[in-house]
Amino acid sequence: MEAKKLSWCFKLKDGLRTVEPSKRLARSYLEEAKASLERAEKNFKDKDLLWATVVIYYAEYYALYSFLQEIGIKCENHFCSIIAAASLLGEERIDVINRHKSKRIDAQYYMKTDKEEQIDKMLQEAKTFVAMFDEIVSNMTDDEVALHRAQLKRLTQQE
Repeated sequence: MEAKKLSWCFKLKDGLRTVEPSKRLARSYLEEAKASLERAEKNFKDKDLLWATVVIYYAEYYALYSFLQEIGIKCENHFCSIIAAASLLGEERIDVINRHKSKRIDAQYYMKTDKEEQIDKMLQEAKTFVAMFDEIVSNMTDDEVALHRAQLKRLTQQE
């Protein structure tokens, strides 16, 4: 099933594309993820739960996207970016962003937010998520980049 989704994502106009790996862009996305976490924390402290929810998700997305940039994958579709990362790193590492994506959609499009305690928990989960991707990206070797790229190619050929 993942192979079909990945293949579909590679066929989309703004879907997955293989590009040159970019440590500079990966680092920029990681920095933006950390800055977004700070904004989410400020929003939370200001009791702006809607924007805290939205920014929490984007902090996680920027962290995840830093990984994709590190291995040379470009994508303008969040669903496809998340599927690609899950395929390479495992669903268990990506579970948090999927849950928070739903919360972001509820907040942004339906004006529904969770209670303060739940958003505080989301914020703590986001800090862990961003730290995990910071560690993955910061310690990735050229060999690991090549392995991830080969694995993604292999997965899309299984369709």
